Formats: sequence, structure tokens, C-alpha cells
Amino acid sequence: MGKPTGFLEYERKNGPVVAPAERIRNFNEFHGELSEEEQRLQGARCMECGVPFCQAGMMIAGMASGCPLHNLVPEINDLVYHGNWEQAYIRLSKTHCFPEFTSRVCPALCEAACTCGLHAEPVSTKENERAVIEYAYANGLVKADAPKVRTGKTVAVIGSGPAGLAAAQQLNRRGHSVTVYERSDRAGGLLRYGIPNMKLEKSVIDRRIELMKEAGVEFICNVNVGKDITGKELLQKYDRVILACGASNPRDIKVPGRDAKGIYFAVDFLKSVTKTLLDSDFHTVPYELAKGKKVLVIGGGDTGNDCVGTSIRLGAASVVQLEMMPKAPEQRAESNPWPEWPKVLKTDYGQEESIDQFGHDPRIYQTTVTEFKKNKEGNVCAAKIVSLTPKKDEKTGRMSMAPVEGTEKEIPVDLVLIAAGFLGSEVYVADSFGVKYDARTNVETKPGAYQTSVERIFTAGDMHRGQSLVVWAIAEGREAAKAVDESLMGYTNL
Repeated sequence: MGKPTGFLEYERKNGPVVAPAERIRNFNEFHGELSEEEQRLQGARCMECGVPFCQAGMMIAGMASGCPLHNLVPEINDLVYHGNWEQAYIRLSKTHCFPEFTSRVCPALCEAACTCGLHAEPVSTKENERAVIEYAYANGLVKADAPKVRTGKTVAVIGSGPAGLAAAQQLNRRGHSVTVYERSDRAGGLLRYGIPNMKLEKSVIDRRIELMKEAGVEFICNVNVGKDITGKELLQKYDRVILACGASNPRDIKVPGRDAKGIYFAVDFLKSVTKTLLDSDFHTVPYELAKGKKVLVIGGGDTGNDCVGTSIRLGAASVVQLEMMPKAPEQRAESNPWPEWPKVLKTDYGQEESIDQFGHDPRIYQTTVTEFKKNKEGNVCAAKIVSLTPKKDEKTGRMSMAPVEGTEKEIPVDLVLIAAGFLGSEVYVADSFGVKYDARTNVETKPGAYQTSVERIFTAGDMHRGQSLVVWAIAEGREAAKAVDESLMGYTNL
């Protein structure tokens, strides 16, 4: 530990952020970087505490505390403080495949569990991580890393999201021949089309995928496994298959008027925007999707926030975001002590931009839609909403949100984006391989395992654990790679 009193001497300082009024003019990333000297001081704030929950990745009270990748956080922060960027990158690479992704989109489980955060601001581990990986790229430290010896074993990875990419990278490094199948026109899965460009610039994905190609990973896009090619055909061609297709079955809002035009799933809306930008090399912005429209976003999570920020960039006249659950407290409740995940109010970039543009937070809590209204052309023109209140089921003891009689009202809307979560994977892929599902419609495995009910077929990521974070998908991909490697070779050194 290079600076025992660093957490007492230095305040937390984040990199510069472009003001909302300016950043909504484009789809560029808007988080800047500190100078090297300033970033080193942020590394000095890490106290290398006796029990570093930041790297534990354990479940406490049903929530994750710390990084599930078990990054060696105190060691990396200490190396940042000393300016030893190359060793910091080597340390980070021992546990992490893609720091350039998580340092942009992860909610920083490591920081939520930081001991400094108990009484002050946590260490800026996420920005330290970004500084390390960007230094590594800038200085030629991130290499293709092709294996010197091939094993002769073949693996197909279905899905090129974070889980699929992590599994592919690890298995290729081991010497297996890996082919990644992606149904979209570009690799990246959730990273590519589920996360807007201003949150994760797609050039960051392209940079990594090009390195993976140089290392020998083959990518086949525009092939929809389960439709264009069957599971049986793939099993005849490859020794092992990993299903990493994500939890891409969106939860619908089944109310009267749902068939109105102008109602879209958030994932389809976000993909359409990103694809238009990429196809035109960012020369064409699909303003027609939201310009001048009253937008209603249903869902208060990260995807809902992305829809808010995207709609504002497309010139929406107004944005309302419905959240079924009550508003979270601004400070930890006594029932939610550190190092549990802090269940506190989070105002993200989209909400910040809405406040700046429209003068108020777009979120309406404890509210849901009961009906959509259509005009003569069949387009959605209004939504009936109702307030909700927590209610306990006397039989099961479970809490649910129940409508409050007399609180119904109607609001005008021109565009509705459904961001109400996901209901597991799309069944046609899993059905093509004949694998079983669990009660939550995820692909079933034994607890802590990654092999499915069908021999030679494995699974990882959201398809395995349900809708989750990018960092969990990467962790799952790495673990699935170990399981596949062991099944192929009889042991694993991954």
C-alpha cells in the first residue's frame, strides 16, 4: 500500500462530463478523463482495507456485493497510484477480458462495496480501470494474443454479447478453434445494439473484435441459429456448443389498445437508432422516430433511462417515464447497511438531460398503464395510467403493487417505448438444441454449473442467469469457458 493516508488526504474527483445541453446534440460519449497525475491520486485513495469487499463478488441479502470477476482491486489501484500502468494492466487482465466495456457501462459493484464509501466517497475504481485499459491500448499493450499451439478441438459460441465474447476469447487462448455465430449484421450483441452509442461507442467494440479476429476467432454474422441452421447441424460440426444468446424476450404490456401503431419494445427502438447511425457512418440521425413527439417510456431501469436519453437526442417534445415501484430513498436505509448493494435513488444521464431540457425529472413512481388510446389512423394518441400502492397477499405473504381506485387519468402520447424487462431467452434457439428450461425460463443447469441437460451443450450469461449486468455476463462467459475446456481436455488451466 503506497499511500496509507491517501483516503484522508484526497477527495474523490471524477473525470469531466459534457453538460446535458451540449451532449444531447450528438451520440458521442460524454465522459472525459482526468490527467494522469490526477488519476494517480485517485488510486492513492484506495486504503487496501483488511477485508476488500470490492473484489468479493459475493451475495449478501440477495444482492451482489463487489465485483463478480474478483478483480484484484487494491493491487490495481496501488499500481495506478505509483504510475505503473503496464503492471496495472497485467494485473487487471488476469481476471478481466474487457475492461473497456465495464469501465463505461458497469454500475460499479466494486465502488458500492468500497470501505471508503461507508463514511465518505468510495474510491473511483471504475475510472481507474478505464484509465488503465485506455493507457494499455494507447501504448500497444493490448495484443491479439494468438495461441502458439492448437488443440484440434472446435467450439461454436451462439451469441456475440459480453458472455459469448468472453467465452470465445478464453477458449481461443487455450488453443481451441472458436466460431462465434451472431444473428445481427454486426458482432457485439447487447453491447452493440442494446446500449446506446453515447454510453458505449461502437468503435470500442470494433477495436476488441478486430483483435479477437487476429487471434483466430471466427465471427459469422447474419446467421440466426435455430432458423438458418439447426442445433443438430452445429453439433455435427463442432465438439462443443455454448449458448450465450441473452435474455432477449421482452416483457410486454398487455392492456387494451396495445395493437396501436407507435408502440415499440425498447430493445427494437434502441437497435433501430444505433443501426441507422452505424449504417450511415453517423451521417444520418433517425429524427423521424421521436422528433416533436410526446414520448412515454414504461420502465424505470437502465434500458428505460437509455430510451429517455435517446428520445431527447432525437428531438422529443416531452418525455414521461413510468416506474412501478416506489421512489428509492436518497440515503441508505438502516435496513440496507454497507456492504450490501445500496438501494438508493439513482438519477442517470437520461434523467439529468430531461431535467435540463424540460425542467423536471421524467419519472412518475408507483404508476402503470391500463390502456392505450388510438386515433382514426390507428396511431397511439393517449395512455390511461393509474397509481399503485404496495399490498401484501394474505395467503402467500408476498408484496405486490395494486392499483389505487380513483387515481386513473389520461395523458397524451405519440410514442410508447416498453422497457419493462425481459422474460428469459427466446425459445427457438434452445428448442433447436433440445435443452431444458428452469422455472424462470432460463436454460437449466445444475447449480454453479454451465453444462445444460444435453451433452456437449453449455450456456452462459443472461440466457443462463436471467437479465443481468455486463460484468456478470463476462464472469459467466469465463466460467463457461473453463467448464468447456475441462470437458474437452479432462482438466483446465484457464
